[in-house]
Amino acid sequence: MQTDEAVENLDALVSETVEAGEIADPHAEVAKTFADFGVRDDIAGALSDVGITHPFPIQALTLPVALQGRDIIGQAKTGTGKTLGFGVPLLQAVIAPGEDGWDDLRDAGKPQALVIVPTRELAVQVAGDLTTASRRRKVRVLQVYGGRAYEPQIEALVKGVEVVVGTPGRMIDLLKQRHLDLGKVRTVVLDEADEMLDLGFLPDVETLLASTPATRHTMLFSATMPGPVIAMARRYMTRPTHIHAHDPGDEGATLKTTRQLAYRAHAMDKVEMLARILQAEGRGLTIVFARTKRTCAKVADDLNDRGFAAAAIHGDLGQGAREQALRAFRNGKVDVLVATDVAARGIDIDDVTHVVNYQCPDDDKTYVHRIGRTGRAGNTGTAITFVDWDDMPKWNLIDRTLELGLGEPPETYSSSGHLYADLSIPEGTKGRLPRAARTRAGLGAETVEDLGETGKGGGKGRGRGHGRSDEGRGGRGAGRSEGRGRGGDGQRSGESRRHAGNSGENTGGEGQQRRRRRRTRGGRPTE
Repeated sequence: MQTDEAVENLDALVSETVEAGEIADPHAEVAKTFADFGVRDDIAGALSDVGITHPFPIQALTLPVALQGRDIIGQAKTGTGKTLGFGVPLLQAVIAPGEDGWDDLRDAGKPQALVIVPTRELAVQVAGDLTTASRRRKVRVLQVYGGRAYEPQIEALVKGVEVVVGTPGRMIDLLKQRHLDLGKVRTVVLDEADEMLDLGFLPDVETLLASTPATRHTMLFSATMPGPVIAMARRYMTRPTHIHAHDPGDEGATLKTTRQLAYRAHAMDKVEMLARILQAEGRGLTIVFARTKRTCAKVADDLNDRGFAAAAIHGDLGQGAREQALRAFRNGKVDVLVATDVAARGIDIDDVTHVVNYQCPDDDKTYVHRIGRTGRAGNTGTAITFVDWDDMPKWNLIDRTLELGLGEPPETYSSSGHLYADLSIPEGTKGRLPRAARTRAGLGAETVEDLGETGKGGGKGRGRGHGRSDEGRGGRGAGRSEGRGRGGDGQRSGESRRHAGNSGENTGGEGQQRRRRRRTRGGRPTE
C-alpha cells in the first residue's frame, strides 16, 4: 500500500500533468477500434489477425496520449491489459527495415525502443505480444535476460534489432560490454516498476535510463506508486500524464472479477484438499503458489503421482526447464502450474480460472500479485488461500490491509462439506484423478529448448564468464590460472614427479607392493 507521503508526492507530480478520468469497467472493450485511434494499418491488422480489434479502457486512455509522444505514468491493477497500451505506441514510433525513413537513419539497426521488466517470464510475455502486433512488419524484437547464453543475444545485436525487451541485470552486462548501444533509443518503457523496486533493480534501471537520449519518450507502468518510483519519475520524465485506470465501483486493490476464498488448513491435509479442488466443475488452467522451492517441487510431484498433469517452475530450475513448463502450460499439455513467487509477475495467460495459495503469502503485495494471475482480460477467476494455524496473524494483516472482508478462515479439511459446496466439487470426489479424466499429454510432451544456459557445462560459449570474455575478464582469468601454474611449479611439478614415480613403481617394479596404511583404533594398531 502507498504511504501518505508517497500519495502526497504523487499528487504533487500529477498536479503538473493531466489526470485521466475514471472508467466504468476496466475489461469492457470500447466502441472504437485500434484503427480509430490512428494506429498504423499493419499494426491494427496484425492484432485483428489474432482477434484483437477493440482496445480495453486502459489502452484507450493510453493511446491518444502516448501516440503524441507524451510521457506517461500508467497506474492500473494487474491484469487490465496494459501491455498493448504501451506496446502499440512503441511500435508506431519504430522504423523497420525497408520502411520509409529507414535509409535516412544514421545508425540503422541500433535499438530504437527499450522495454525494461523485472522478470524473465514477463520479458518473454511482453516480447511475444510485441512480435504478434508487428508480424506484418519487419520489426526485430530481441529478448535479453539471464539464464540464456550471451552469444545469440550479442549476435542479434550485431545484426541489428529495433526493440529490446529484457531484465535490468543482463541489459547492464551487455551495456558494459558495449554490445548494447542505447544512444539511438526513442522510446523507453518501464513495466511493473514497483516490482523492480522490490527486487532492488531501481539503480540498474536508472543506469539504463541515463544511457538513453534525454529526448526519449518514456512510459512507466506500475500497480502501485511507492515513493522511490515517484522520485525516479521526477528525475527522468518530462511533465508526465498520470493515467489512473480503475473502476469507481471497484476501489479495492484486487480485481472484483476474482472471487476470493480462504480456508484454515492442516499441513498434512493440504495436498488432499488441493487434489479435490482441482476436480471442481469448470476448473481450467490453475496456478498453485508455494513459498519455497522445495515445497513447489514436492507439490508438483505429489500431484503427478495422483494423476494430474502438473509442472513446477522455481528458481532452482534452469531457464530451459522453466520455459518448457510455461510452454506446456500455455499449450494445455499440463493444466496445473506449481510456482514460487518468481512467476507471480511473469505469467500472462487469459484463461487461468483458479489460483491456489498453497502457502499463505508473506504480505499484501505478494497476495495481490499472485491472485492477479486469474480474472484477467475480462474473465472471472477464483483465488483460494490455504492458511496454516501459524499464519493466522499474517493472514489477518493481509485481510485488513486489502479490506477483503474475509475475516477468520473457517477450519477446513478435504472432507468438509462447505469446501465441496463453495467450489462446486462433485460428491464422491477423492484425492486421485480418475484414469478416464487423465487426458493431458503432460510435461514430457513438451520439448526442452537448448538455450545454451549460463552456468551449465558442456556447451561451447556457455557460462557468464565466457559471455564477458570480450571485456577481458576471460583473459584475466586465464592469466590468473597461468600465474598460479607458474607460481606453483616447484610444488606441482614435484607432486607430478612423485605421482609419476609412484606410477612407475606400481606398474613397472616386479615384486614391489603398494604401501598399505595400518588401521588404528584410539591410536593403537588393530589386526
